[in-house]
Amino acid sequence: MSWRPTYRSSKFRNVYGKVANREHCFDGIPITKNVHDNHFCAVNSKFLAIVTESSGGGSFVVVPYGRIDPRHPKVCGHQGNVLDIKWNPFFENIIASCSEDTSVRIWEIPEEGLRRNMTEAVLELYGHSRRVGLVEWHPTSSGILFSAGYDYKVLIWNLEVGEPVKMIDCHTDVILSMSFNTDGSLLATSCKDKTLRLLEPRSGRQANCKNHRVNRVVFLGNMKRLVTTGVSRWNTRQIALWDQEDLSMPMVEEEIDGLSGLLFPFYDADTHMLYLAGKGDGNIRYFEITTEKPYLQYLMEYRSPAPQKGLGVMPKHGLDVAACEVFRFYKLVTLKGLIEPISMIVPRRSDTYQEDIYPMTPGVEPALTASEWLSGINRDPVLMSLKEGYQRAEQLVFKAPPREKKNLVVNGIDLLENIPPRTENELLRMFFRQQEELRRLREELAIKDVRIRQLELELNNLKNVGPNNV
Repeated sequence: MSWRPTYRSSKFRNVYGKVANREHCFDGIPITKNVHDNHFCAVNSKFLAIVTESSGGGSFVVVPYGRIDPRHPKVCGHQGNVLDIKWNPFFENIIASCSEDTSVRIWEIPEEGLRRNMTEAVLELYGHSRRVGLVEWHPTSSGILFSAGYDYKVLIWNLEVGEPVKMIDCHTDVILSMSFNTDGSLLATSCKDKTLRLLEPRSGRQANCKNHRVNRVVFLGNMKRLVTTGVSRWNTRQIALWDQEDLSMPMVEEEIDGLSGLLFPFYDADTHMLYLAGKGDGNIRYFEITTEKPYLQYLMEYRSPAPQKGLGVMPKHGLDVAACEVFRFYKLVTLKGLIEPISMIVPRRSDTYQEDIYPMTPGVEPALTASEWLSGINRDPVLMSLKEGYQRAEQLVFKAPPREKKNLVVNGIDLLENIPPRTENELLRMFFRQQEELRRLREELAIKDVRIRQLELELNNLKNVGPNNV
């Protein structure tokens, strides 16, 4: 695709990227060297969370803005490497993590941040039989979490009771990404089996699918369109725009470049801007999505010599509206142990509030409870204005269900039957239980073999004793 700019009427044509001053960056953090294709970073208006390099299990640090503890207290309860972290969009001190130890955990961070290492989660969720690579919060419900594992399954968790309520098992390989539409009634997934799927998560029904070499997928707000990134048949990086009602052929399909790093898409539904950032790249391209041809309009490119391992994104209510900031990345630079904020700014001469670039945006109040969503109700996000600055009307309190051992049966399958051991002692106990079970089954089999031989002899005797011998 030719990125020669075509000058058209757009208020975002001159958007530029601005790196934060050194005092507003976060350095000295041992960013993980894990090669899993995730961002290893989660951002909200209160905390910055980064997955770190550590021995003896997975961990991540939580840094409150304005206070940096040089000791970097960690959240470190997982037995395996942490693969993904996500802040709850409605409870700003609740974060979900998943790891190689097959678990998903929910953590409650103190309002003032961590003063010491945290090892106790408020919820430990077990249901996957292999490592868990993705977690994603529902966009409108306060207590619904999705997790995707290397067992090719997506589990839907109701955190009001701490249990999985649905299992989606239509995938035939590792799930690479998940994205929701605006009200959370549809789920789009990309998979290693080269299939783009559109699912109705509550029923598990596959609404649409398409074989395509897709790595990442994202919904374009309420435009009823999808954007995917992947590779072409010539192994060049490409982007495609899809109509969610018809996945038979992309509306637009354009090659980007010949680099090998994975392309991460980020979409801003308020400005209809799409950002593309490659893993290992130093640049971020951005486009405007339109309802008319050519649909995808190239705007500009932010360039930097430092390669990015991952990127976190600040929610809208955390942006600086006085500076006309419309998007903010938190770039992970592994070699420097540095997290670098990058603000995308619309140049304006006026200091007044710019209503045309800050429409009503999804806020921090949930539209539904978990029970309401599970019953089949859909609602759009509760919107808020950024004009008066972000102010939460009341502090929501996350209530974790009481801990008790339960049988987790979803779709008639006990999910806890195949969970692998997490410690050496558990491994030994499982080994001896299996050995005892094998011994018992062999004894039963031997008894049944003897009984089978007895019955065969009786049958032969009956055959030999004919009617003439009676």
